[in-house]
Amino acid sequence: MTDDGRGGWKPTLDDLAERRAAARAMGGDERLARHRGAGKLDVRARIDALLDPGSFRELGTLVGSVPADAFVAGAGRIDGRPVMVGGEDFTVLAGTIAGGNNAKRYRIAELALQRRVPLIMLLEGAGHRPDDQSQGRHPTDLGIQARCSGRVPVVTAVLGASAGHGALVAPMSDFSVMTEQASIFTAGPPVVKESTGEDVDKETLGGPGVALASGLVHNLATDDAGALAQIRRYLSYFPSSAWSYPARADGDDQGRRQVDELLDIVPRDNRRIYDMRAVIDTIVDRGDWFEVQPRFGRAVVCALAHLGGEPVAIVANQPKVQAGSVDAAAADKAAHFIMVADSFHVPLVFLADNPGMLPGTRSERDGVLRSGARMYAAQAQATVPKLHVTLRKAYGFGSMVMAMPSFGGQAATFAFPGATLGAMGAGASSRAMRADAEAADALRHAELTASYRSARGLGFDELIDPRETRDALMDALEHSLASRQRAAEPVARIGITP
Repeated sequence: MTDDGRGGWKPTLDDLAERRAAARAMGGDERLARHRGAGKLDVRARIDALLDPGSFRELGTLVGSVPADAFVAGAGRIDGRPVMVGGEDFTVLAGTIAGGNNAKRYRIAELALQRRVPLIMLLEGAGHRPDDQSQGRHPTDLGIQARCSGRVPVVTAVLGASAGHGALVAPMSDFSVMTEQASIFTAGPPVVKESTGEDVDKETLGGPGVALASGLVHNLATDDAGALAQIRRYLSYFPSSAWSYPARADGDDQGRRQVDELLDIVPRDNRRIYDMRAVIDTIVDRGDWFEVQPRFGRAVVCALAHLGGEPVAIVANQPKVQAGSVDAAAADKAAHFIMVADSFHVPLVFLADNPGMLPGTRSERDGVLRSGARMYAAQAQATVPKLHVTLRKAYGFGSMVMAMPSFGGQAATFAFPGATLGAMGAGASSRAMRADAEAADALRHAELTASYRSARGLGFDELIDPRETRDALMDALEHSLASRQRAAEPVARIGITP
């Protein structure tokens, strides 16, 4: 045996380096070229693009009998904060799941919970490996991922075709994003053909037109780079876990200021429409915010932003859609968004302008009352500071899901003068009561003066000039955050959400 001057380690280290190189070669040059030729990054390039440069520390490199067992996993950092990340490698056996692969999926979720850091999953795989021999009693990654819920942020990107077991990660996530060429489904086209006789392609079965419209996936990105950028931005609004508070952002335009633009954006006539996104633009820091699920439940806008440097979660009616009437999809979207924000101590800001829940046979078939009850329960059970502004109108149950009525634990409630309130609008009340002209005029007058009658009984903390909206919210938020006088803890949920 020759002495290499390193205590005889050279052959062993050369062997390790060779094995690592084989694992990191993924599916080989030909498959990688085909993958990249389709406009996609390979799994290791995806992880490099997601994480801070040079921060990735892999685990389980040598797991399995094929490179990394088709799943690359480890720890890294995003904006300096630790995260756990795992990605399916489609170039190796179509990213399928076997025993070693499952063990790594379980391990990174276990470590995310143990270290109290976000868990990020990058999906492009065909589900369980058909010839997998790892049968019998063993832990499943979905079990530990479910235990992560509400304790550490769980975020998923669907970056290609995702089927079966792996695809279940997306609906269990706090936030999910997919690319334009991705698809996600219970089973792929060959299985569908065999099981049902239906001949369908991947895009029709589970492309963005299906996954976003159904609410399964939250956001859409043009390509891999765009999806990974959305993940980085989404996480920037949240703490690393439920055991910490969101970090205050540095930067300009965090001070108090009048928003004169609101007088032009929000019409005094509550029958005229306007874009609630323009309102959000004017009141948040730098007019910069991130929308969650913009293509689903469009009657409600769910947005992450900063207000005076503090992260906030905004739930706002959208008068441009159904006059702001809350339908089942919008309520379901908002309920999930509220629960995620509450779980990670992000204060909630409600901007109300709606005529109530959406009526009609289709809305009832969609389950508007069930979904509305789910949204109401989510906001009623929320433990974070809740700030409310009624801009023009809030009727019936539509006002309740938007946290307007008193004794809902709000940190502050405001309204613009002239806001119309009640069980329903004056026009609908007149028709329901078959009121004559005199009675109809009385109902209309009562509607127009409702905000002042409410103010006389402290129905709102204050009626405000619309131009004071940002300042009023910032003052209330600043005072509310004084309640953070002890270490953060996970929210204990004892209610059963409808």
